[in-house]
Amino acid sequence: MHLTGTHFNYYLVCKRKLWLFANSIQMEHTSDLVYEGKIIHEKSYPQRANKYKEIELEGIKIDFYDTKNKLIHETKKSRKEHESHVWQLKYYIYRLQEAGIEEASGLLEYPKERQTEEVLLSMPDRERIIEIESEIKEIMHSEQCPPEINAPKCKKCSYFDFCYAIEL
Repeated sequence: MHLTGTHFNYYLVCKRKLWLFANSIQMEHTSDLVYEGKIIHEKSYPQRANKYKEIELEGIKIDFYDTKNKLIHETKKSRKEHESHVWQLKYYIYRLQEAGIEEASGLLEYPKERQTEEVLLSMPDRERIIEIESEIKEIMHSEQCPPEINAPKCKKCSYFDFCYAIEL
């Protein structure tokens, strides 16, 4: 089974969120913030649908790929989870390289903040991705759901009600 970019993202954001998502407990559809991110993704670069290709490989879907420059465009709402965004994009680059597109690179875009960042994949990154894949699979197949992390970011998470509901 190939992992998705979402698995990579959630691994770095919250192991509990990863476990819940991987075990078919998905709450994103209830989140206004997730919906807002989707709207930003769709509206920020309206010309892209005509200009770039959508690529699907086992487990991943890249919305905007510039075939001429071998460049993945990944749009995010804000830099709050920047590290997870970078590694999600590195995972996409890794998967393209594994599929034979050696010179692939990425551009991380934050349209609301008017910031972009080039993302490349190094040999140590490739090694770390292999480690992360193993760790993700271990978490996914665990019988135990990881504990809550009790971080300020939890209040805005689509899984907040699930994680912090108090039984009566």
